[in-house]
Amino acid sequence: MILETTIIVIYSISLLLIFMYALAQLNLLFNYLSSKKKDDVSPQLDLSNPDEVPFITIQLPVYNEMYVMERLLDNIVELEYPKNKLEIQVLDDSTDETVETTKAQIEKLQASTGIDIIHITRTDRKGFKAGALKAGLEIAKGEIIAIFDSDFLPQKDWLKRTVPFFKDEAIGVVQTRWGHINRNYSILTKIQAFALDAHFTLEQVGRNSKGHFINFNGTAGLWRKTCIMDAGNWEGDTLTEDLDLSYRAQLKNWKFKYLEDVETPAELPIVISAARSQQFRWNKGGAENFRKMLGPVVKNANISPKTKVHGLLHLLNSTMFLNVLIVGILSIPMLYIKNEYAHLRPYFYIMSFFVMSTVIFFICYWFMYKNIYGSGFKNFMRYIGMFFVFFSIAMGFSLHNSIAVLEGHLGKKSEFVRTPKFNLSKYKDNFKNNKYMKKNLSINVIFEGLLMLYFGFGMYSAFVVGNQGGDFGLFPFHLMLFTGFGYVFFKSLASKV
Repeated sequence: MILETTIIVIYSISLLLIFMYALAQLNLLFNYLSSKKKDDVSPQLDLSNPDEVPFITIQLPVYNEMYVMERLLDNIVELEYPKNKLEIQVLDDSTDETVETTKAQIEKLQASTGIDIIHITRTDRKGFKAGALKAGLEIAKGEIIAIFDSDFLPQKDWLKRTVPFFKDEAIGVVQTRWGHINRNYSILTKIQAFALDAHFTLEQVGRNSKGHFINFNGTAGLWRKTCIMDAGNWEGDTLTEDLDLSYRAQLKNWKFKYLEDVETPAELPIVISAARSQQFRWNKGGAENFRKMLGPVVKNANISPKTKVHGLLHLLNSTMFLNVLIVGILSIPMLYIKNEYAHLRPYFYIMSFFVMSTVIFFICYWFMYKNIYGSGFKNFMRYIGMFFVFFSIAMGFSLHNSIAVLEGHLGKKSEFVRTPKFNLSKYKDNFKNNKYMKKNLSINVIFEGLLMLYFGFGMYSAFVVGNQGGDFGLFPFHLMLFTGFGYVFFKSLASKV
């Protein structure tokens, strides 16, 4: 009975942690809905008055971006802002031929636009993206620093819609919402968009509206230079340098301003290997930052207990994948324990309450979904299907992401692996020849295939356990796990063919 007890305890703790996270999401939903009833009364700079126009430095950290570099630079020089108050830094850590092609394009744009564009290269990638941003900051002329990753395409009026909020001297960061230029390309892009939309509506607004900690998302936002310096500057000791600096800045009492109504379009990864590398970096970086920020957040006397709870759950966001994986793996032995030990039935009746976690997520994400696609019966039915697909594939990524989370919590260091970009409008027919795509197949894919079979066994078990014609309480859960791991497994195999 020792083994059974151990399984029950671990399973119960994981379910409880997921439920706590769901309650936090529900609280963010309430915050989000209440924020819609308030008008934004933030003071704003008058950009028509030359005396109020701050100097802006735009930083473009890039690394081997053959497919999107030209598009990026052509787009950025179209931003509307006084040329005498604008500088563009191309922070180029590239190691391939794009160093020369980028240099040539910059020279051409300098001549044709008159904009101050400088090409900054380094002899090594020390600190990766954080190191590049730090190096550029040392010589940046701007008092406000805008940052864009290579696949982002801000609208021409982007600076005019964001810079004015820096009139409030306490504002350290202004972050905008990500858009998705290839949202409907495939199931993979749809579920990535679904997850990001939840973050950029429910979570960012829900936290920011109540003064809880939010994060700069690495791109499509602006920093006050003095805020960066006051918070300790960029550091490359985690894979999510943006989350790290965000928390250090807010612990220094800098305010963040999130603009849901300013959308900055970008390209989602279209192949699963690219999505994997991005997910690994984000999830491992989240766990690394929990290790780094746990003490400073808990000990800080200037923030409320509620903000501390939301902050810690925010930093533990990626750890939910580990809890989902644990619950999934243990759910099959739990099915047999339930039907073997009749005296434990009351416990299982109580534990069935935690299905409320799924109900809470369903409700929260519906508000996000209808905010983008609209309400109505047809959209609600589409949402039900999308919710099932999203949760299934998210669970299919749980092994991959759990490994990242464990490495982060255990302090294992790894290289910053950037996500390859594709520029579908120009290279749609030959994206499989992308020179930056990862060619080797991870051993983890084999385990994902085995987990697919394992959860197939879980579905079979529903028909054979007990003496009452089966037990189908966990069948939908095992079906989603089977579907999710099957999708990730076969998609990963197909991407290497």
